[in-house]
Amino acid sequence: MVAGIAVEVGVGRHTDRIYVTLARPLPPKEGNSVQSLLRPRDTDAVRAELRRVAAEAGVPVLFGGEVHGDALLLTEFVGTRTGGLRGLVVRSRSGLGGASMVAGRPMAVADYRNDVNITHDYDAPVSGEGIRSVLAVPVLVDGQARAMLYGAYRSAAPIGGRAMDLMVGSARRLSHELRVRDEVDRRMRLRETHLSGFTDRVADPEKIREVHADLRRLAASAPAEMQGQLRVLADQLGAALSGGTPVAAPLTQREIDVLSQVALGCTNAEAAQRLSLKPETVKSYLRSAAAKLGTKTRHEAVSRARRGRLIP
Repeated sequence: MVAGIAVEVGVGRHTDRIYVTLARPLPPKEGNSVQSLLRPRDTDAVRAELRRVAAEAGVPVLFGGEVHGDALLLTEFVGTRTGGLRGLVVRSRSGLGGASMVAGRPMAVADYRNDVNITHDYDAPVSGEGIRSVLAVPVLVDGQARAMLYGAYRSAAPIGGRAMDLMVGSARRLSHELRVRDEVDRRMRLRETHLSGFTDRVADPEKIREVHADLRRLAASAPAEMQGQLRVLADQLGAALSGGTPVAAPLTQREIDVLSQVALGCTNAEAAQRLSLKPETVKSYLRSAAAKLGTKTRHEAVSRARRGRLIP
């Protein structure tokens, strides 16, 4: 305890200097009902990318974890021999990872223990693992580090070339996935807030249709494990408005996605932008849906789909 506040103490030594770090413990990660029910663990995505780099680049030691506020918690490992790094809290500006986290760019050292450009708070666990050269890559979302990936060798040699390219690529994929997950969470919070006001009054059909179309749009670009859940939520929302379950229909998921956007009044170009498709592709899906529904115009297709409770 320091001045009545619980702190974590980190001690590191480099040549003739001893570093002592005092820091508050990691804050608990914020959560909500939507995230706990729907959002996969972000650390699972970190671990998957580390395994991918290990398989494709042959980097012998890989580790990483999520950033909480100004600190990184190391939880995922591939190729480690000891447990010295597990659960290690890396503070911003401390060590190689802390410096990379603040700089917002990849950073590397060829000889970790003897490098004069980083602090040496974590020499003991790093040396205990036999690590010499290290590459740290931040996973940035809207300019903020949300996770860190490390690649390391047990020999003093620079890390670059294919290994660096693959790790940077992994960080970009993670960034995109976390951004999609954040957007899903945001939309679901809006949906919960919006629907919470429906207890004593009739829901606005247009608002429900907007949320339904947004859920379909997010499902189209969401990670595979989330697509089905998002579409189920969209269908449940549509059923709440139409008062029943959809009738059997030969429409594909993409055709329903397109009709949901058109039902909001979107043009083909606007629907294409929202669904990350080409306008020609949207036109093709719309033409196919109309043919299956036995209609000739986009408005007739929307009307027939609503009568069949395929869209709200």
